[in-house]
Amino acid sequence: MSDDLEIPPTVPEAAPRAAARQPTAPQPGLRARRSLARTGAYLILVALALFAIVPFSWLVLAAFDRQANVFVKVPTAWTLENFVNLFTNQDGLRLIVNSLIYSGGATLVLVVVATMAGYVLSRYSFPGRRPLMLGILLIRVIPPTAIIAPLYVIATSLGFLNTYYGVTLVLASWQLPLALWLMKGFFDTVPIEIEEAAWVDGATRLKAAFRVVLPLAGPGVGAAALIAFIGAWNEFLIPLVLISDPDKQPIALGLFRAYIQVDWGFLAALSVIYVIPAVVFYVVARRALQQSVAGGLAGT
Repeated sequence: MSDDLEIPPTVPEAAPRAAARQPTAPQPGLRARRSLARTGAYLILVALALFAIVPFSWLVLAAFDRQANVFVKVPTAWTLENFVNLFTNQDGLRLIVNSLIYSGGATLVLVVVATMAGYVLSRYSFPGRRPLMLGILLIRVIPPTAIIAPLYVIATSLGFLNTYYGVTLVLASWQLPLALWLMKGFFDTVPIEIEEAAWVDGATRLKAAFRVVLPLAGPGVGAAALIAFIGAWNEFLIPLVLISDPDKQPIALGLFRAYIQVDWGFLAALSVIYVIPAVVFYVVARRALQQSVAGGLAGT
């Protein structure tokens, strides 16, 4: 008998198992139902898109139509007459400048106040801090119509009626609670050890806050500025209550007057101009937010 025993080769089982794991082709009925469901979903999305696009299409088309009306139609002759009328005969430039003053001033005030207050609430612990923050947030929950009467009384006693600074301060204070919570949250994400390292290197608390903590919380500053500008730019009720002088009214009240007069071409042109600053500020703020996030990650 030979000592070298030949072991017969085993039958490979991987191939049958792999073949068994292969997915089976879907049945024709199941494939048809999936195709029908996908088609229905696309039809619903198209209907929703048309529902959202039609008002904007009317806005753009009517702005360039000399004979604009309430219906959506392509102008027979494209013209810039409505925009020329906006800036020459209808005081459109004054409305835009007033809105920029109110929105820009409110943004500046809110960013400064929210940044300093958010840093204090994030880095310092004092009695009553939590009830204070909850009370500030509760102010934003109150509907604006519920504070119109007391707001008018307070504005009258402080001399805020028909003044640029009065309306600017009121607009900034109305957007402050949300921005304050936002800034406090961003400062909480910055480790205190980074600031302590700056103190060890000889920096004062104020210098460390501005040179170290604030750049890392840059996205919060950009988000607060975006909230303040768009909120103040779109605000209608507060200027309506505090401003009765036509020369100091913002563009939101100008749109209201144009709607009453039913000049569709002027209304559409003014609406197009009304949308542009908010969109531009959003694009600029979005890029600043992205750059701040990238810089903050690189700094850490």
